[in-house]
Amino acid sequence: MDIVLLLKAAIMGIVEGLTEFLPISSTGHLILAGSLLGFDDDKAKVFDIAIQTGAIFAVILVYWQKIRDTVVALPTEKQAQRFALNVLIAFFPAVILGLAFGKAIKANLFTPEVVASAFILGGFIILWAERRQANNPNVTRVHSVDAMTPMDALKVGLAQCLAMIPGTSRSGATIIGGMLLGLSRKAATDFSFFLAIPTLIGAGVYSLYKDRALLAISDVPMFAVGLVFSFISAWICIRWLLAYIATHSFAGFAYYRIAFGVVVLATSWSGLVTWAA
Repeated sequence: MDIVLLLKAAIMGIVEGLTEFLPISSTGHLILAGSLLGFDDDKAKVFDIAIQTGAIFAVILVYWQKIRDTVVALPTEKQAQRFALNVLIAFFPAVILGLAFGKAIKANLFTPEVVASAFILGGFIILWAERRQANNPNVTRVHSVDAMTPMDALKVGLAQCLAMIPGTSRSGATIIGGMLLGLSRKAATDFSFFLAIPTLIGAGVYSLYKDRALLAISDVPMFAVGLVFSFISAWICIRWLLAYIATHSFAGFAYYRIAFGVVVLATSWSGLVTWAA
């Protein structure tokens, strides 16, 4: 058993869990962490996607009451049916565009320079969205995921597609996109979590199936370690984030994105750090 490999898997799992649901891009952090750790071959890319499932288990645990109530009420209650339909509506744009452009995006955009640039641009968009909502509270018209319309869901789903650009952040695109579309910070965050369930599970299953030839039974411990650490760190992060947004804006994450992106670009251009593509 390769202890160093398992340690790298644990570190990548922690990075995934801590960044998946914050508007700071888990993919971007995984690319950069993998580059520093020398954990960035084709199998590592499959690993990065697969361990997202661990983070999703954390979402299911935190939101278990809402999920259970929706499933139980689905055959009879229109509210539960509308909520489930909204999640599906928001899910499909990423499926369609991902299948159409996924290969081209992976071939051309998964570089530290693209990731860093997306970090910086996304940071400024977050600051704009927060300032817009603070200066004009009337733009917020949806205060609960149960009040969302199918059109709201479709728009959030289209915003999620922006996250196919590495460094953008899936949660950032859906949360900030939702806020710009009139959702409250809490409603946008909750819906982002629910939308993550089919999106990330689907991406993980598809990646494992598509790249199954790269995998072997000996990889099971590595994947298991990544999933466990991803689950634990994501559960901690979700509980913290839900408490944080009750009294804080996302501005702090915006400044972090901008600073982090500048550091990556500066170290890359100066040659201080040789980031792998």
